[in-house]
Amino acid sequence: MKILLFALSIFSITAFGQIPEGYYDSAQGLSGQQLRAALQDIIDNHQEQSYASIWTHFQSTDDNINGKVWDMYSDVPGGNPAYIYSFLTDQCGNYSAEGDCYNREHSFPQSWFNDAAPMVTDLFQIYPTDGYVNGKRSNYPYGEVTSPSWISTNGCKLGNCSFTGYSGTVFEPVDEYKGDLARTYFYMMTRYMDIADGWNSDMLSGNDLAPWAKELLVKWNSEDPVSQKEEDRNNVVYQIQDNRNPYIDHPEYTDLIWGLPSELSENNFGDVKVWYSKGNIHIESKHLTKGKLRIINLGGMQLANFQINAISISIPFYLNEGFYLLLIETSKQVETYKLVIIENN
Repeated sequence: MKILLFALSIFSITAFGQIPEGYYDSAQGLSGQQLRAALQDIIDNHQEQSYASIWTHFQSTDDNINGKVWDMYSDVPGGNPAYIYSFLTDQCGNYSAEGDCYNREHSFPQSWFNDAAPMVTDLFQIYPTDGYVNGKRSNYPYGEVTSPSWISTNGCKLGNCSFTGYSGTVFEPVDEYKGDLARTYFYMMTRYMDIADGWNSDMLSGNDLAPWAKELLVKWNSEDPVSQKEEDRNNVVYQIQDNRNPYIDHPEYTDLIWGLPSELSENNFGDVKVWYSKGNIHIESKHLTKGKLRIINLGGMQLANFQINAISISIPFYLNEGFYLLLIETSKQVETYKLVIIENN
């Protein structure tokens, strides 16, 4: 077995979706706001669509395996939803209850950006959803709800937010799609970072996410990794709009931008050595005596969280062949390492 470690190295990943060769070259090796700005340069100036065309585009962007509408507000992962919609024939129209029709849900509500173009027709944030549930969601932020005032047939909740930092009314989707919507928001706050400071929502602060929303969405991104549904949708929207959602192609970008405090997002330890061998992660430093090690896979999922309390330490933890992010954190600093494990027989 041959183990290779690249600290802050540059590499290309094509594990998620059909990424055009060289698409993310200008973002390599960056983190924090520099990475966010580089991604914005890559994905801006997309091919704007008409609002009417969204109905047709849904037939390719949100086509479930049964040929029906893939509605995240009514779908029951692994089970049978209470209702299923056919494309075009079941589109809204008027509705008075769940199951009447589906419409065009702006997961990032139109009122937050004053119905302005091109956000209002950006397919990356528009999904087909039940009209009645969409109406109940209204323009409330996403959040987590302990004591709901209303629950949809598939388990979406409306009520006061129980997530630390916000107590207003929020809408909570089912767990299966929380990561999808989190990565949608990271896309929106990257694609439109140059104009978002004029938007209005309790989930936003200036041209960035509010602290509570940032923490919530980073959590959702970790708990619900990228799915095949997202990869397929990303590829289809790319064919229509000529841009991609970087956080589906590279889930690790989320932690490199929003998972670290903005003032600590640059790598500045300078004296830490990290390597992996024989089922152990080794850390050596001249000054690091107390901190935390987080291990994250390319799906954005945190695999482990260890406390560090010695200048030299070995942590037993087996890692399969692949790519990983190792984040070493203290109260003052954060350093990110990219770990590549390659097995040669």
